[in-house]
Amino acid sequence: MVDASEQSGGIPVTLFLDYSCPFCYVASHRLERLARRYPLDILWRFLEARPETPADGAAVSGDDARGERGEAVRAMVREDGLPWSPPPKRSNSRRALLLAQAVQLHRRPRFLPLHRALFHAHFGDGRDIGDASVLRAVAGEQGVADLVDTAWNTAQPVEVFLSHVEAASELGIASIPSLVVSGRVFSGASSMELLEQSLAHHAEHSQGL
Repeated sequence: MVDASEQSGGIPVTLFLDYSCPFCYVASHRLERLARRYPLDILWRFLEARPETPADGAAVSGDDARGERGEAVRAMVREDGLPWSPPPKRSNSRRALLLAQAVQLHRRPRFLPLHRALFHAHFGDGRDIGDASVLRAVAGEQGVADLVDTAWNTAQPVEVFLSHVEAASELGIASIPSLVVSGRVFSGASSMELLEQSLAHHAEHSQGL
């Protein structure tokens, strides 16, 4: 399997995401799947989907859980064969994002395993990724427990995280997941289908088919 975090010289693709966003869960999986077929140079960037969420979490709204958005997520999850057992409340994801950022900065080879583990913990195992003890456990399972304090108590992860927020604002990104390819922004998990079509078209023409 190609590790998307270690590729270079490929097609630059940026994904803005949040570990508490179910559509980002699907989009990340689909982007990694594409990276196994095409030479992508992926930059993972972080945004809070709902920064107003209290530190101890918030109830999931009926629209999210039972409305069209909820059914759309469940359909995508079933299609992709992803585990699905989300927690009963919405988590505050700030500490999870800072942990991922610190690992990306200081131990890049461990980033993708942690990235996948955070999504799985939240949406596969139903664990609250706003809970510091849950995050410390996940970090320990992924061999990055020593970076937890760096993530939460030093300036650099916060500064880089804020640069993602600023970049998203400059690009006019109003929702996540958002994919950026050649300066163009595509929003939603379904944007991966557009990327796949474009990559397939480019591959056919480059091979003279």
